[in-house]
Amino acid sequence: MRQDSNAYIIGFATAVCLVCSIVVSTSAVALRERQDRNKVLDRQTQVLVVAGLLEEGQNVSPEDVESLFDEHIQIRVINLETGGYEDSIESSTYDQRKATKDPSASRAAPANNAGLTRLPDNALVYQRVEDDAVQSLILPIEGKGLWSTLYGFIALAPDTTTIQGITFYEHGETPGLGGEVDNPTWKALWVGRQAYDSDWAPAIEVIKGAAGPVAEDPYRVDGLSGSTLTARGVTNLVQFWLGENGFDPYLERLRAEGSGS
Repeated sequence: MRQDSNAYIIGFATAVCLVCSIVVSTSAVALRERQDRNKVLDRQTQVLVVAGLLEEGQNVSPEDVESLFDEHIQIRVINLETGGYEDSIESSTYDQRKATKDPSASRAAPANNAGLTRLPDNALVYQRVEDDAVQSLILPIEGKGLWSTLYGFIALAPDTTTIQGITFYEHGETPGLGGEVDNPTWKALWVGRQAYDSDWAPAIEVIKGAAGPVAEDPYRVDGLSGSTLTARGVTNLVQFWLGENGFDPYLERLRAEGSGS
């Protein structure tokens, strides 16, 4: 067959495409386990950072991350409606994001400003435990920003209102604008602020402009320059997950018990 014939060109191109597809598919399957482990490690790292057990950007080996996480962090599954623990569900394998997409394990979300359409029946909570006492409550949060859904964690002190940290591990906001939710300087502004007002209503918000010092302005955080909609999205998603359809039933239970234990 002539190499400049249409049949040869089509056959050659088909063979190249077939070989490439096999290589790509094989690589994807072979790397899936490593990719999944890296995702878990990244989330564990973010939990450790927001819990104050790692410094932002600290270079730590995967083995040290896993060891530190296992030593200090306890994962529990809670029922979002009742706030009670669901100890029959294995917390180490429960996939909250997968459950949110499963009609049998989730429900339609009520009207909300966070852009959420479904809520899982059960959610994960992370507890930093030292000497059998809970030192931090780390709650997963998510919601719409300007261009994407932001996924992250907010850490509360055992009083269930003092913010110890916030972080976002996945989003598609514009670098240098909404992407500044990753900026350690901005995230540090949350520390010490109050999540709830005196009536236990979610009060923390990101404002346009600069907020005052923590002692004088406990419910507000500096805005993100040029990113009003992303900042508004952060306010909406944080307030949603602190509210009655989020983790408030769980936090109310802890308040009634008098501790985060």
